[in-house]
Amino acid sequence: NVGVISDVSGSSWASGRGSRVQISLQCMCGNNMSVPLLADAVTVSGDERETAAVIFLHGLGDTGHGWADALSSIRLPYVKYICPHAPRIPVTLNMKMIMPSWFDLMGLNPDAPEDETGIKKAAENLKAVIEHEMKNGIPANRIILGGFSQGGALSMYTALTCQHKLAGIVALSCWLPLHRTFPQAANSSMNKDIPILQCHGEMDPMIPVRFGALTSEKLKSVVNPSKVQFKTYPGMMHSSCPQEMKAVKEFIEELLPRV
Repeated sequence: NVGVISDVSGSSWASGRGSRVQISLQCMCGNNMSVPLLADAVTVSGDERETAAVIFLHGLGDTGHGWADALSSIRLPYVKYICPHAPRIPVTLNMKMIMPSWFDLMGLNPDAPEDETGIKKAAENLKAVIEHEMKNGIPANRIILGGFSQGGALSMYTALTCQHKLAGIVALSCWLPLHRTFPQAANSSMNKDIPILQCHGEMDPMIPVRFGALTSEKLKSVVNPSKVQFKTYPGMMHSSCPQEMKAVKEFIEELLPRV
């Protein structure tokens, strides 16, 4: 009897720790209807003038709320954190059950067939979010794309095929979609030199750490290999941990300094 695969544990762990900053989580409404992912995205606003942004995508079956909460605990006061919600679609891996998913998933191994059309459409929707922030005054080189599991996979694919030079990628417990199309798929990208922080639990039962290591090696053929960091965490499953969130905070602080 196959259980339903879901990534909710990642954000619920990351957001469920002790002393959390009280933040005003707001839904972005108003003139964002032309950017579907922003229509009801959760944002954590900065206390100061926002000069940078982190766009972070949740995993399969989850919403942006848990990761918005988690990111608020490591936030910088001049950074805006945007956590969109995935559309609800039937997921082949879960017997066509309808759930939040950035694209369809047929399997969770390097050789599984992939939803190429869905991945590319989702990447275009994510690029629209980047361009919306650019129009609002945050330059692309002050924007980090990140995500957990399926969300991290989409962030990685989007950044590596993007015509805007971004600040960096945070890729937690994930893989590179359509990996066979790289490095060629990144030929017109502006992100051949982009810093990537890739983190993975050594006990991950859903996306085995070996898949993460293969992804890391692939990334080194796409971008400057010295820019790829691959950190693994003993005992961590398909989730997050304090050490990982500390690494994410340090990575963001380094790439998005105060201006």
